[in-house]
Amino acid sequence: MTSAEMPAPYGTGASTPEEPRQVPRPARIRTHHLQQAKAEGRRFAMLTAYDQYTAQIFDEAGIEVLLVGDSAANNVLGHATTLPITLNEMVLFTRAVSSAARRPLIVADLPFGSYEVSTARAVESSVRLLKEGGAHAVKLEGGAQFADTVRALVRAGIPVMAHVGFTPQSEHALGGYRVQGRGDTGRRVIDDALALEAAGAFCVLMEMVPAEVAAKVDAAVQVPTIGIGAGASTTGQVLVWQDMAGLRGGKQPKFVKQFAEVRSVLADAATRYAEEVRSGSFPGPEHSF
Repeated sequence: MTSAEMPAPYGTGASTPEEPRQVPRPARIRTHHLQQAKAEGRRFAMLTAYDQYTAQIFDEAGIEVLLVGDSAANNVLGHATTLPITLNEMVLFTRAVSSAARRPLIVADLPFGSYEVSTARAVESSVRLLKEGGAHAVKLEGGAQFADTVRALVRAGIPVMAHVGFTPQSEHALGGYRVQGRGDTGRRVIDDALALEAAGAFCVLMEMVPAEVAAKVDAAVQVPTIGIGAGASTTGQVLVWQDMAGLRGGKQPKFVKQFAEVRSVLADAATRYAEEVRSGSFPGPEHSF
């Protein structure tokens, strides 16, 4: 028994402050754990991951949900948008993450072109992400018009996270990266969320939506919600890890908070490495056989 667990001595009148109730830590986060978090008023964290090392680190840090996002297109592969990434590439990224992470729920994005043509195509694509990639669920961008697709996936035994508000795959149709749901269009975001919940989505992610609209969505649906640029009323929050850790340079979106400066740390390490190679001080005797 540790000192923190020792009872107060008899006759001292000492008392220990009431501690917050400890929530049991499941071996693997499942969709029902997120639902339980909403029911109990608890919040959870979600980050993107695309490789084994970040997956391991975020797992060890206690991140509940890892999103293998199509954002790998413009954060790993060098594309300007998310549109070019293929299903084959998403399967590879998902496999890297699922092979390394033990506890988080792993959600894989359905990339552009992999689900819009038909519900059959959506099921086929999702099966690959689960069967070959090792994902536990898929995320699908779009509003009420994709309710039938969500139903088909759920019937096939595939958990679906809905994604409403700003949907990056539709950036050309939406006129660029613009906040969705302002003014009279806020009702549409709520209706989309309700339709996708009714179709069987286990969670609703909202991107770049006014905080007051996101709060109304969270109150309207029974499933947990996740926000990115959607205020603080959602059950969970998600960020692209390169934004969160300060790896990506340039101007950051308003909703991003950097929790580290990984870019400068990595640049410093690379600079010192190059200097030691050029000077001949690396490798030294201790690094040689």
